[in-house]
Amino acid sequence: MKIVLVGYMGSGKSTIGKILAKKLGLPLIDLDDYIETAEAMPIPEIFTRKGEVYFRKKEFEYLKELLDSKKEFVLSTGGGTPCYGENMNAIGNATPNVFYLKVSIAGLIGRLVSEKEHRPMIADIPDKELPDFIGKHLFERSYFYAKANHSISCENKEVASVVAEIQAHLV
Repeated sequence: MKIVLVGYMGSGKSTIGKILAKKLGLPLIDLDDYIETAEAMPIPEIFTRKGEVYFRKKEFEYLKELLDSKKEFVLSTGGGTPCYGENMNAIGNATPNVFYLKVSIAGLIGRLVSEKEHRPMIADIPDKELPDFIGKHLFERSYFYAKANHSISCENKEVASVVAEIQAHLV
């Protein structure tokens, strides 16, 4: 069984993925961590040294490598992963267990504002500009996120509740 979690940064992909994987006895693979290990450098450094085009090409290659493998896992993708190239089509073709973890703009801001320094994409954005930035991104990405087989609202829910909801939809 392959389970893929997609959604905006701060939507809970890593947190929910860890608990879901543990409950199912499957390994959790964080795609960003996988890429960093394979490329032997952090993602921000890949962007700086080799550029976004290189990163997105490698992201697709490593994603396909995982999806084409015989391994079973829970995969937590990067927030932008579904939005580039053929990534979302590859994910959808590999498994029916694709879950969009959906959180409102206000919910994302509540989760992200205290983590800004650990989130390079928003680290330099003033708090008062976060709603517009996140709203614009979410609008641009919603088309891709909507291709997931299941959309799970994570708004004001306990992690255990979201995990149980995902488990109820597994094929």
